[in-house]
Amino acid sequence: VPHDAEILRCRAQGGQAAHRVVGIGDAVGIGVHGYAPDALDQRILYQAFHRVHVGAGFGHLHGDELQAKILRHGKVPVIAVAGHDTASAVAAVPAADREFAYLSSGTWSLMGIETEEPIISEESFRHNFTNEGGIDGTTRFLKNITGMWLLEQCRKEWEKAGRAYAYSEIVELAGQAVPFVRFVDPDDPRFANPTCMTKAIAGYCEETGQPVPETDADFIRCIFESLALRYNEVIRMLKGMAPFRIDRLHVIGGGSKNNLLNQFTANAIGMPVIAGPSEATAIGNGMVQARSAGIVSTRWEMRQLIADSIQTETFLPQDETVWKDVYDRYLQVVKR
Repeated sequence: VPHDAEILRCRAQGGQAAHRVVGIGDAVGIGVHGYAPDALDQRILYQAFHRVHVGAGFGHLHGDELQAKILRHGKVPVIAVAGHDTASAVAAVPAADREFAYLSSGTWSLMGIETEEPIISEESFRHNFTNEGGIDGTTRFLKNITGMWLLEQCRKEWEKAGRAYAYSEIVELAGQAVPFVRFVDPDDPRFANPTCMTKAIAGYCEETGQPVPETDADFIRCIFESLALRYNEVIRMLKGMAPFRIDRLHVIGGGSKNNLLNQFTANAIGMPVIAGPSEATAIGNGMVQARSAGIVSTRWEMRQLIADSIQTETFLPQDETVWKDVYDRYLQVVKR
């Protein structure tokens, strides 16, 4: 199924791009266990698609309706961007070199690295990592993690009960709760779509011999700490498979505004966390178009311009010894 970006490109050209298009930078997973990419039958992957590199031009806008609304200052070019939202978001990571991991943080979290080649191994297969297209022919080697979904579902329950919390209040409640009392595995299947998220969390704690949360603050603290510890678990996997050292984590997307979780994450992983931009997908999309227009030349120039223009915040690890001990307890709880 084409992404929205491909549908828009088709419509913008008056149907001229009615054939399906896959941009090299979309979420086309590549990685059949036991086979190198060049061993794949490319006809299977691309027989129904026309490959277009990110930044390539598609001509100009067409159509009477579009002309009436948009075409007031000459022809408007149609540019192929990284059509998947995460691909555009990763393009906007304000990194100076490749030695970083990224966390696209929102309802779902995607943690990974940017590589020149796919990583296909027994280890990547066992840990369920994916290889997806990035800009400039790079690979987004990443793992999907349940993100703020647990909290969002809890908030819906609390709102129905008449307890609507602003995000600032949620962070304040988490700071008031007793730390390191209980943990959950955010990726446990029971949390995928439960009838009642708070009951699902309480049931997990009861089954694993931990104190059941008693207050909303207890639930929030449990979710934030569990996410940070899960991020540490996944970044350790990445360090074991990355072809380069990883010395920092860039958090992008809406979740980058959660300063308490950012600090917890830095504490858990023992590395600096650089938060922002929160609107990474839109910025990455725009910068690809800017590069096509000749404003910048490379993805590293794009990232430098973003770093110079967008305010980010750095969180340094604190209480590392405490968090290392807590991580060992977390692993015992989730049985890994």
